[in-house]
Amino acid sequence: MGSCFSSRIKAAESPLHHGVNLSSKMSPVSVPRTEGEILQASNLKSFNFNDLRTATRNFRPDSVLGEGGFGCVFKGWIDENTFTASKPGTGMVIAVKRLNQEGFQGHHEWLAEINYLGQLDHPNLVKLVGYCLEDDHRLLVYEFMPKGSLENHLFRRNSYFQPLSWNLRMKVALGAAKGLEFLHSDEVKVIYRDFKTSNILLDSNYNAKLSDFGLAKDGPTGDKSHVSTRVMGTHGYAAPDYVATVLVLFFLKC
Repeated sequence: MGSCFSSRIKAAESPLHHGVNLSSKMSPVSVPRTEGEILQASNLKSFNFNDLRTATRNFRPDSVLGEGGFGCVFKGWIDENTFTASKPGTGMVIAVKRLNQEGFQGHHEWLAEINYLGQLDHPNLVKLVGYCLEDDHRLLVYEFMPKGSLENHLFRRNSYFQPLSWNLRMKVALGAAKGLEFLHSDEVKVIYRDFKTSNILLDSNYNAKLSDFGLAKDGPTGDKSHVSTRVMGTHGYAAPDYVATVLVLFFLKC
């Protein structure tokens, strides 16, 4: 899970009160079902907090894989059969994303991840293994992606990340496009809304997988429109025509 170095775009607020705000703070994502329905419908493992704390060696700083608005992502190990914590270097490697209680992304995005990745299965989407909902703790457990994010390779975040050959770049681009194609298909109809290099993760064979569905929303169905006056995405990655169109719609509505 790569670090999130870009700030996300907040939903536009009324110009009569605050002006159009494109700050880095988030507005909650609307979720189409109740929390209980989403958790029950997901094909995910429900972890307890102590197991994940043990799996990540008590969330040690040297286990951190990345950090973003949601919180930190830690490397951990669990038993492949029982899904209980195992010793470092044994069992299945996982990435554990822990919600930062003081962060600007929160419970709604945590739930949106479960809502979509708990239902969708595709080779070019990162696999969500499970979640933890215990007291004030909100965590997500993913498959571990050994090669990190595309962003880390393109910008050489440290010496571990090597430049990608043109063949690998084409492979990654094709894989990411296939992930988007699946989301936009008639059977799925999901609008991703956060397509950027830090959200494209690479497995050991440089297969690209889309991650971070906190901003995703359902696409149009029947007479239900997907048009929204909320500008969502990341500065520098959100399509300029999309941002301009949404802001025009917003001002016309006001």
